[in-house]
Amino acid sequence: MTAQQQTRPHAATKPARWAADAVAMMREGARVRLDYSAQSLWRVDRVIEEIRREGAPYEAVREMLRGLGCYAGEVVVRHTGAQWWSSGGDHWVRTPDGRLWDPVEEARRCYGGHGSLRLLCRDAMR
Repeated sequence: MTAQQQTRPHAATKPARWAADAVAMMREGARVRLDYSAQSLWRVDRVIEEIRREGAPYEAVREMLRGLGCYAGEVVVRHTGAQWWSSGGDHWVRTPDGRLWDPVEEARRCYGGHGSLRLLCRDAMR
């Protein structure tokens, strides 16, 4: 492989950093270990559900949801060969079959009680 092939696309820079920040936050704050496995998204969904039930205002958890969504996106990227895409400040994951996924929006849907990062990952990995 050349050096160009070994580096990740520029669009992955921010989501990868936000995902790593979410992993650190979960480890330090919630004592939850995340290992970038599809199974770890069960824990992420549960954490989001617990925060939602506590009634935290959206603005207080907005950045955390972005990080957890990026974490789910990184799970898909690492296990499928997908890539991050970005436009206008939004970030999506494009799987090798050409489908686009929005894990950040799915994290927001989870917080609203209507989504699942685990199911997004399952569907994206098919």
